[in-house]
Formats: sequence, C-alpha cells, structure tokens
Amino acid sequence: MTDPKIKTDWVAVDWGTSNMRAWAMSASDTVLAEATSDQGMGKLTRDRFEPALLAAIGDWISGPTTVVACGMVGSRQGWVEAPYATVPCGILPTDLVQAPTTHPDLTVHVIPGIKQTNPADVMRGEETQISGFLARNPGWDGVICLPGTHTKWVHISADEVVSFQTFMTGELFDTIAKQTVLRHSIATNGWDDDAFAEGLDMGLSRPERIAARLFSLRANGLLNDMPGTAARAQLSGLLIGVELAAAKPYWLGQRIAVIGSSGLSKLYVDALATQAAPATQVNASTITLAGLTAAYKRLKG
Repeated sequence: MTDPKIKTDWVAVDWGTSNMRAWAMSASDTVLAEATSDQGMGKLTRDRFEPALLAAIGDWISGPTTVVACGMVGSRQGWVEAPYATVPCGILPTDLVQAPTTHPDLTVHVIPGIKQTNPADVMRGEETQISGFLARNPGWDGVICLPGTHTKWVHISADEVVSFQTFMTGELFDTIAKQTVLRHSIATNGWDDDAFAEGLDMGLSRPERIAARLFSLRANGLLNDMPGTAARAQLSGLLIGVELAAAKPYWLGQRIAVIGSSGLSKLYVDALATQAAPATQVNASTITLAGLTAAYKRLKG
C-alpha cells in the first residue's frame, strides 16, 4: 500500500488484460505515487473491478477522487463497456463512460476505444498512447506503430485517426515458439543480431514463403546445428519482415513514430531503418500517462 498522507487530486489507470498500473496525480499533473497489480481484466468478473482498484489505490483516497482509466477495463468483458468511436475520428473522445461504483468518494471514467468497420479492426488502450504522443507533439501528421502482442499501424492526419491495421505478430511469435514443432528449436531467451537481420530480409523480400521459411528453422537446427538463440532471433525477423511488407502502404514515405516497450520498439526502428524509413522511438509508459492526463483535462473542461 502507499503513503496515506499524499494529497491526490486524481488517479490515472492503465488497465490491461493481465495487469493494472495506477498513478496518483497532483493538481499540477505531477506523479505522487505509483501502484501495480496483477489483477488484469482477464482475471476479474464485473463486480470485482472496484475491489481490485481499491486494493491498489485505496490509501490515496481521502476525499472525492476522480479516476481516468484506459485499456481493457472498457471492453465488453471489463468493468463497463465503453463503446468504440469510429474512424475517422478525433484522438480523444468527448464523452468518457462512467463505471458503476459503491465507494462514496470514488468516480471512475473509462476512455472508449476506436473501431474501423472496413476492413474490420479495433483498438483499446492504444488510442490513449496516441493522444499522449500528439499532446507532446501538436500538429504531428504521419504513422504511429505500436508494437506488441497485436501490433497497430495507425495513420494520423489533422489530429484524427484516419485508418489503422492490426497485426498479430507478437502472438504468432509466442504461439509458434511455444506450441509448434519449432518449440524444440527456439531458445526461451538470448539473441543473435545477424540471424534477426537475415530473417528480416527474407520476410520482407519473399513474404509469401513464410510457411516454408519457418520449417527451415527446424531443419537448420537438426542438420546444421543452428543455435536456439539464432533460431529465436530469425523467427522474430521473419515475422516482423512479413509484417513490414504488408504494412508498407502505411509507412512508406511517412513520418513514423514507434511507441512500445524499449526492446521490441528498437527492433521495429532498426528494421525500418534498413528500408530507409527513419522512425522515432517513444517510451510507452510516459506516453500512456500523457494520454490519460489529456483525457482528464478534457473531462474537467
């Protein structure tokens, strides 16, 4: 628990499927304290969200407290469903959705996600990171890449999301490495830069051969003693290369920002650099908090 003496003005919350992170904020938007919890959306029934939140931030509440939350907390399986805004749309919706609470001093507002009807796509949580980036970079036009389990490529123009596309690259990597025949060949950690570069080149130049290239990782381990660390890096390069080939209409000739965890984001920045497409790497946690702060300011008018 946290210091009960801090004077919290409001609370920012990033609530995903697996975890929740909260920041106690001052009236001047300074971070006073932080809390984390493993009580993600995937572990909670609707009536357990408020207890989970109070377990993390209860000591911060000494009077009426506003919480602004983003992420899967607003999904159909979350605390309250926050309907999607439809592209093209502004980054921050005008109407946040209030979650039901029983604590007399607690008010929780959830940021809606964004949807695209054709081709069908959705995002929830990334819109807050995008709004945080634009709050820090007003007037920015270009493409934002958000690497992760489900990587997003988002076209931004005139402070609106024009279109976006999701790639299941991170989930494919995890599934292939752990649940296919390649589990016998892929190391659980470690890296090989040259193997990544080779996989990236193969994925970008011949994406239609991805299924054959994947099995070659197994064969190279059996016949040529390819190390598991090299196989791991080459698998990553292959999948990211195929993704970049498919996403080329988004990033070609555009200003690019990459928002995500430092290690994964650097892989994307380095991969784009091989295609003469320079990208700016941005810290996800900092930008998420900036987006939550922008949403709170809009809520308060």
